[in-house]
Amino acid sequence: MTLREGNLEAPTRHPLDWNNPEFYETEKVNAEMERVFDLCHGCRRCVNLCNAFPTLFDLVDATKEGEVEGVAKADYQQVVDQCYLCDVCYMTKCPYTPPHPWNIDFPHLMLRAKAANFKAGKTSYRDKFISSTDGMGYFAGIPIVTKTINLAHKNRMARNVMQSVLDVDKNAWIPEYAEKTFPQLAKTSADFEIKDGQRTPGKVAIYATCFVKYHEPGIGQDLIKILEHNAIPYVLVEKEVCCGMPKLELGDLESVAANKEKNIPKMAKLAKEGYAILTSIPSCTLMFKQELPLMFPEDADVQLVKEAMWDPFEYFIARNKDGLLKNDFKKELGHVSYHVPCHSRVQNLGQKTAEILKMIPGTELNVVERCSGHAGTWGVKDEYHEISKKIGKPVFKRMAEDTPNYISSDCQLAAHHIEQGMEELGLPKIALAHPLTLMAIAYDL
Repeated sequence: MTLREGNLEAPTRHPLDWNNPEFYETEKVNAEMERVFDLCHGCRRCVNLCNAFPTLFDLVDATKEGEVEGVAKADYQQVVDQCYLCDVCYMTKCPYTPPHPWNIDFPHLMLRAKAANFKAGKTSYRDKFISSTDGMGYFAGIPIVTKTINLAHKNRMARNVMQSVLDVDKNAWIPEYAEKTFPQLAKTSADFEIKDGQRTPGKVAIYATCFVKYHEPGIGQDLIKILEHNAIPYVLVEKEVCCGMPKLELGDLESVAANKEKNIPKMAKLAKEGYAILTSIPSCTLMFKQELPLMFPEDADVQLVKEAMWDPFEYFIARNKDGLLKNDFKKELGHVSYHVPCHSRVQNLGQKTAEILKMIPGTELNVVERCSGHAGTWGVKDEYHEISKKIGKPVFKRMAEDTPNYISSDCQLAAHHIEQGMEELGLPKIALAHPLTLMAIAYDL
């Protein structure tokens, strides 16, 4: 076989062999990490993406030989701990992804190592706790409880205790809980006529996501306003649970499978009924579009949901091409600094959110396409919070350029991390709004 320098084809992915006992065997995991780390050491194109690669290269450079074989296997864990599965190295940088014969899938190798650690009982209580989004959101929607929790989040003494007990950095931004959840607030759709387009189904099912359901239901409310303005009938996915991304990032694949069994049957039913399924958080969209299909390649319902799943702005752009999206924007947004999240970039959608925002008259867009460093639960951990701010610092500065009217990101966690980072750098305080909120403002809804 003739080896080529990099791929001449788009990267493809192999299914995740997570039901194979060898997937979790330490010796086999270490052997594959040594193989891949050696290739990465010889390339080093990913050095500026996150802290995993500098950590790896520092370990190699500190050896007498300057080669991967001199790195202790126990030190591989330092690299694994720095990877938060953003997937950007795989989708945008690595020239040796399949179908290249070297077959490098760095994020899924790190996932395999995390899964092996979890299976071996090496995962901390803190990591298990903060990845249990449904469990932590259980009390959301009970006003007296949410007020108490939110006050504790703002209390310096309580945050000190949280850091000492849970190793959650006392300075990291953490979301408040809403007094009413999104399903409690969402009204039933009007009986609009279903207008299917050439590219788009004419009715929508909303998968709320844990963040919108428990923390910022206003984002979901703005999505509903946009759908109503465009006379698109909608339903909510009933009794949804977490998509599984926080547990995937932990390596807890059994919990991912358990959540899949709760979500997929009802979502597959909606897909069969012709609904487009929309999620307002990119990580959740990616979970249903990529990770679950790779974990369950033979499950027809999982593949059906994959095909029915849309990023909301992907849907709106396609709806516009069908001639079925209203362009009657009434309010200018001025200058908007828009951050493209990693989990949007790796879906290969193009910049659909930016396309919509550019359609709004009187709107000037500064698009920032670089990792914010938040990375879900990773950036709030005591040992990684300062690193997350270091990764995000170039983004914080670029988002403040020309003093915009709004800062925005499809990933609201990233947006709040950016807002905090800008404040700590002494940059001007700018209004933060999700892109769906900006679209609703432009429609004057």
